[in-house]
Amino acid sequence: MAGGGAVSDVRVGVIGAGAIAQIAHLPVLRKLKGVQVVGICDSDGPKAGALAARFETGRAYDDIEDLLRLGKVDAAVICTPSHLHEAHAISALAAGAHVLVERPLALSSAGAARVLKAAERYRRTLLVAMNGRFRSDVQALQGFLRGGELGPLSTIRCGWHVFRHAQHAFGWRSRRAESGGGVMMDLGLPMLDLALWIAGTPVVQRVSAYLNRGPDPKQVDEVGAAHLFCEGELSVFCDVSWRHVGEGERTWLDVQGAKGSASISPLRVFKELHGAPVDVTPTGAAGRENPFSASYRSEWAYFLAAIRGEVEVELPEDQLQLHRVLEAIYRSAYEQADVKL
Repeated sequence: MAGGGAVSDVRVGVIGAGAIAQIAHLPVLRKLKGVQVVGICDSDGPKAGALAARFETGRAYDDIEDLLRLGKVDAAVICTPSHLHEAHAISALAAGAHVLVERPLALSSAGAARVLKAAERYRRTLLVAMNGRFRSDVQALQGFLRGGELGPLSTIRCGWHVFRHAQHAFGWRSRRAESGGGVMMDLGLPMLDLALWIAGTPVVQRVSAYLNRGPDPKQVDEVGAAHLFCEGELSVFCDVSWRHVGEGERTWLDVQGAKGSASISPLRVFKELHGAPVDVTPTGAAGRENPFSASYRSEWAYFLAAIRGEVEVELPEDQLQLHRVLEAIYRSAYEQADVKL
């Protein structure tokens, strides 16, 4: 939903001074024209102050209501721990700000529904920061799929593996009340979002999942896999791990269609032509810019265009199904049985 009226100089408030604000949002915002970061808010006031000084932004705050009121923000980006996303997004929307919220939108489908209702009530733009959708290779693949060049999809296989030593301090991510879950919530949610978005948001009918929580039953899941069975006989499989031991981090997404296949990281596209598989991967799909930074820059460009009324953006109601799928995954794993949605 696009907010009313064009905005020439967008006043942005950054809520949360953690890693994602430091490495993703602030480096992009400082280079965007027509944008002014008017304040950074964090419950750790000195941390917010240090970050504001580092990026030469506006004031530092330790209370979100002070930032929203005194900063006169047009837009807010929510970078706080996951359990605060719902409350902070609703507060910003109620204050009249457009909202870009880091994933997940909330810790539950009910919470996601409340944020969506607030965005509709206050007629503000709401965008969930699924930056994977804005990658250049994903955008190129999406072009093939929208044109029907690979035919109807039958399978999508995706995953994300990272290495985190057993002694690594997970912080709030290791506490279910604050994170909503472990590796499946952290890495599985964005990969499943990407897979379902690539496929045109099909209805998920059934879920089968496995999650390994390690030796301590109180721990959140550290390794997991989920199999989604969708309408139209589409199958989506997602494999995630915080305990990958290998050369480096791995992220992948492979699609199989009736007339071809494709993958990202790196982008490869094959089509059946004249009875043989042919490599039709577009050249120049990857630029010199770091793919991570480029995805956030494109995401911000899209969000700003939406709040200026230059593009029409619908409420991200697909996040409701995504959260219901995540809830079904955890239920399936704990009950050791398939779960119907």
